[in-house]
Amino acid sequence: MDRMNWNTKTTRRQARLARAAQALGPQLAGKHVAAGAIGALLEAVLEPFDRVCLEGNNQKQADFLAKALVQVDPARVHGLHMVQSVLALPEHLDLFENGIAAKLDFSFSGPQGARLAKLVSAGGIEIGAIHTYLELFARYFIDLTPQVALVAAHAADAEGNLYTGPNTEDTPAIVEATAFSGGIVIAQVNELVDGATTKLPRIDIPADWVSFVVKAPTPNFIEPLFTRDPAQISEIQVLMAMMAIKGIYGAYGVQRLNHGIGFDTAAIELLLPTYGEQLGLKGKIARHWALNPHPALIPAIEAGWVESVHSFGSELGMEDYIRARSDVFFTGPDGSLRSNRAFCQAAGHYACDLFIGSTLQMDLDGNSSTATLGRIAGFGGAPNMGADARGRRHASPAWLKAGAEARAGRRGAAGTPRGQKLVVQMVETFREHMQPAFVERLDAWTLQEQAGMALPPIMVYGDDVTHVLTEEGIANLLLCRSDEEREQAIRGVAGYTAVGLARDKRMVENLRDRKIIQRPVDLGIDPRDATRNLLAARSMRDLVRASGGLYQPPKRFRNW
Repeated sequence: MDRMNWNTKTTRRQARLARAAQALGPQLAGKHVAAGAIGALLEAVLEPFDRVCLEGNNQKQADFLAKALVQVDPARVHGLHMVQSVLALPEHLDLFENGIAAKLDFSFSGPQGARLAKLVSAGGIEIGAIHTYLELFARYFIDLTPQVALVAAHAADAEGNLYTGPNTEDTPAIVEATAFSGGIVIAQVNELVDGATTKLPRIDIPADWVSFVVKAPTPNFIEPLFTRDPAQISEIQVLMAMMAIKGIYGAYGVQRLNHGIGFDTAAIELLLPTYGEQLGLKGKIARHWALNPHPALIPAIEAGWVESVHSFGSELGMEDYIRARSDVFFTGPDGSLRSNRAFCQAAGHYACDLFIGSTLQMDLDGNSSTATLGRIAGFGGAPNMGADARGRRHASPAWLKAGAEARAGRRGAAGTPRGQKLVVQMVETFREHMQPAFVERLDAWTLQEQAGMALPPIMVYGDDVTHVLTEEGIANLLLCRSDEEREQAIRGVAGYTAVGLARDKRMVENLRDRKIIQRPVDLGIDPRDATRNLLAARSMRDLVRASGGLYQPPKRFRNW
């Protein structure tokens, strides 16, 4: 940076804008760019080695801009440093194979996890770090500020104001970081309004933060990531959900919570109005949520269990239901959802008493990871949601009880009274293809060596995990007083995996006597009662009925 000139960012921004105006000519009207000129725009504003945020969320994708970026001339645009939360589209990795991008900082790779692992092992991508969402957003404002941001919105007006719609997701964090640090913001939109005869339902991003707008030929892609068909929930998952509700939610009085993605947590949501009602827990648990609008939560909402839901993103087909339940969801004057991943991640970290989610591997220290050999899936929000909030100072009964259990009998700093967040890892002992969920050594250590990472890609650290829940029972790690007890508690619920079979049976029974391990029978649960009949909805059609016809599932989830 030239310290004799304190306006280099502004100067570079003006130069990029001037190049764009010259390259586009009549194809640029104000801030509006013709769709056919998008390649010329990108080659005009991008410079080699730029930091670029291509909006790839875990749902909404700036797919038109992604396809255009892949087509730029690598002789003119190369060495890009991509900073984006999710790698969801093939184009996100085509950039690296085509020589356009070289370095990557990200959070989650989902469907591209296997391909990413191959590119990393072949030296085709330099990974800066795998982040949790809020961590990556924070770095947008510190040392990973994008110089060019390519985002998606639902609509724009003539001036360039943006309406991001229900799936606002990451857009505000990306745009603000870029626009206020001399960067260029390019938005693809589904619709254009003139602002006079037709207006935006609301303004989510003001025009003076936006450099260019292009109407894409087709609506941007949105993945219904959190939709789970109740027909696919197994009776083992019902049993685990019963243990979660009675042995953890009810035992601690959890009222503020977040659920990770999956059939396990969908089963919990569908058991609240049935099994939870049988236990007399309505009004005592699961009232306030940091959660996408899960269709599986509809029966609990309709039964009066849920008071509020703040969302990271939206969910396809839930738009009309959300509009009709504005007392529960955060909606604008127009009735549509206003999601915000950054704010919801902050809410999940500081304002929730419990996070429950799954993993692919867990070791004997309780460390868990979704980065396995042949697949680098990333972490998403789990490291943030599944971490004790050390900066939290407000109290709640669940938080205080967990903290008291963890500190009982301890002295000094370790015994200083404070609360603790409940972090539950809910896993079946064997996952798909009979791969064990419990291992002696995480694949993350091998991936660290292969990719030259500074640290193994561990998703949730063991010292943050408070409970491990499997079909065999619950291990309460808060009550363990030594590493040996912790190891045996984990082995004690690891089933017929090699880790579970190597348990010290006498010590495990001692842990059970102390209620560190609790089997279903210890909780007063008969596994024979764990049937799908307990589910408040057993099919997608049942969810539609429960919503009064307001929920409209995406076509791939309909069999009628």
